[in-house]
Amino acid sequence: MNCLQNLPGSSVLPLRSFRCNRRKPSFCITSLGMTSSTDPPRRMAVKAISGSTSSAETSGAKAEEEKSEMYSTNMTEAMGAVLTYRHELGMNYNFIRPDLIVGSCLQTPKDVDKLRSIGVKTIFCLQKDSDLEYFSVDIGAIREYAKTFDDIEHLRAEIRDFDSYDLRLRLPAVVSKLYKAINRNGGVTYVHCTAGLGRAPAAALAYMFWVQGYKLTDAVNLLLSKRSCCPKLDAIKNATADILTGMAKRLVTLTWGNHNCTTVEISGLDIGWGQRIPLEFNKEQGLWILKRELPEGRYEYKYIIDGAWMHNKYELFTSPNQDGHVNNYVQVVEDDPDSTSAAIRKKLTGEDPRLTTEERLKIRQFLETCPGDE
Repeated sequence: MNCLQNLPGSSVLPLRSFRCNRRKPSFCITSLGMTSSTDPPRRMAVKAISGSTSSAETSGAKAEEEKSEMYSTNMTEAMGAVLTYRHELGMNYNFIRPDLIVGSCLQTPKDVDKLRSIGVKTIFCLQKDSDLEYFSVDIGAIREYAKTFDDIEHLRAEIRDFDSYDLRLRLPAVVSKLYKAINRNGGVTYVHCTAGLGRAPAAALAYMFWVQGYKLTDAVNLLLSKRSCCPKLDAIKNATADILTGMAKRLVTLTWGNHNCTTVEISGLDIGWGQRIPLEFNKEQGLWILKRELPEGRYEYKYIIDGAWMHNKYELFTSPNQDGHVNNYVQVVEDDPDSTSAAIRKKLTGEDPRLTTEERLKIRQFLETCPGDE
């Protein structure tokens, strides 16, 4: 649940497209950790072959590889960086700090034993049920097994995959739950999503920024030095501003002028790239129209015209990305750009956001009072 109402704030920057620059050495995540390579990023699979295998086992392994390939493709397209996840290779992770680990999902109850052996006291899962179902992970069995021990706790706080807006909305409540669990359990905390490359790094960064006293840039540098990943920084920045200033919404109107089509939809905006909103045709104006209230920020979107994806050249649009794709975008800003809340949001959504002692105290108070969602 979203619990921003627990802190008073004045009415309410932009969700910029976060781009992961390719760094050398590049990395491919495997179950053995991160292996470096001086070659350009490419998808790699490592197969362990032991003795003969049946056709059923071979078929099952191939199906797992195909699922991983599809997931990696979707992740690369959604995150704007070449990212690879091989579920069939097992759980992988990295210590970001001695007390904080970011990694991929647990796959069997035995993964609980692995984490207990390295001192983990809290397993913090950000996956939704659909994520678990895709890779046939039995989360119920994992949670029940964790309950048989009194020295480890398994918690869930769901965030939609590949959706920076849902990440922004959910981060305050999610980090509140994480903060309380760490205070309660101590020890090492394991934060994971599916691949451990987007949602989990973002939640860890928000915790380091809001609670542990890091500047966001310092937290990012530390995290990327330990694990190659692509957290959505603008979601963290906007969530920080949302806590401190509130989340006022503005009405946005988007239009498509071609009346020689049968369906017009929009993807992106505040619903993510995996969903679509239909536009309604206004006969008097001869336009397809969508009216939607959006919180302050920058939102990218694209039109789907009779099933074909395209941008509207009469609305603001981005420069082509590395794959040549162009998106439309809309910038939602506060009515009074000179207000105190506008100044705070501008500061916190800039290139190097920093929290004052008073702001960090207010965020901590928010995290302590935000009700749980489980």
